[in-house]
Amino acid sequence: MSRKYLIVIPDGAADAPQASLGGKTPLQAARIPEMDRIAREGVLGRSRNVPDRFNPASDVATLSLFGYDPEEVYTGRAPLEAAAMGVKLGPYDWAIRCNLMTINDGRMTDFTAGHITSEEGKELIAALQATVGRDAIEFHPGVSYRNLMVYRGGPDDCPFGPETKTTPPHDVPDQLAADHLPTGPGSALLNELMRAGMSVVVDHRVNRAREAAGKRPANAIWLWGQGKAPVLVPFEQLRGLKGAILSAVDLVFGVGILAGWTRVDVPGATGYLDTDYAAKGRAAIETLKTHDLVCVHVEAPDEASHEGRVDAKVEALERIDADIVGPVRKALEAYGDYRILVSPDHATLLSTRAHDRAPVPWAMAGTGLPASGGTYDEVAAEAAGGPLLEQGFRLMDRFLEG
Repeated sequence: MSRKYLIVIPDGAADAPQASLGGKTPLQAARIPEMDRIAREGVLGRSRNVPDRFNPASDVATLSLFGYDPEEVYTGRAPLEAAAMGVKLGPYDWAIRCNLMTINDGRMTDFTAGHITSEEGKELIAALQATVGRDAIEFHPGVSYRNLMVYRGGPDDCPFGPETKTTPPHDVPDQLAADHLPTGPGSALLNELMRAGMSVVVDHRVNRAREAAGKRPANAIWLWGQGKAPVLVPFEQLRGLKGAILSAVDLVFGVGILAGWTRVDVPGATGYLDTDYAAKGRAAIETLKTHDLVCVHVEAPDEASHEGRVDAKVEALERIDADIVGPVRKALEAYGDYRILVSPDHATLLSTRAHDRAPVPWAMAGTGLPASGGTYDEVAAEAAGGPLLEQGFRLMDRFLEG
């Protein structure tokens, strides 16, 4: 039987010490015996998953974790999500993330619009398509606040370019929206569409109902993360391994699909703090039966940081440890020859509620790996003196080698 590989990504898990946790980071404060065991019985190190010229975000960092050099393959965030949504892009087309969000008093109040449901989001996106959409402009519904706009261009019709700058809304919480509007080529079109989009959604019946129920309205749209279709060499062609991805986030699914991995949708997986952790663990164990490498991505720690909720972040880490890492590690042992890796994509700081480009701690254990004796957290990973990979995509080489 060939070796089995399992990767767990606790999105945004890495953080800084918190006064409310007695000066510990959430990873240090959380009770995570299974992750600690992997660190103790295996290799503990750090990696920088986002090169300096990119914004620290899951798009670039996930490419790195899957073993692809972002400098070579990254074209933008939205094209990765388009792949997950089954939206085909032609050679002159651009995909652009369309957040449904809350802007109050001109400030970026909530990039999730109170975690609007997918059903509500679908209705708003349909209204945008009917009112703002045109031959070259399409709106596509996604999951919750995460939706898509596509610009269908041509050889002589390409308003955007590398100099087009947009801002991830989750990186500027509570700041003035006017300070972060698109700039550069095509920015006039994006700004016009955001103004027009706001007029469509602000008084929509979906928002009236949300406000009546005491929920935040999706009273604005925010366009960002633009890019053209990327090309990835299939993972199986590069590594000789059949992979699968479990997530609830289109971005992560998209990277996996472009890599040729099997998409596994898990009932109860929400991409939020209320996700069904145990269901993801069970699905990973089942998927291991038919795949060489399985990757489980969990969004919850990242969402907790964006909301500035330290208790929720600690709880999410403990649930990942107990309901996913523990069960899958035990299942892997039955295969005899295996490896398991735990690594966040990037840090998400509770203090800023935004992503950070600092190196993240990783731990891997299994066949042929020496024991570090450490625990799994940011401080131990640095103190252990283990590998610091300045090019995060090299971590996959280290995970698979030997």
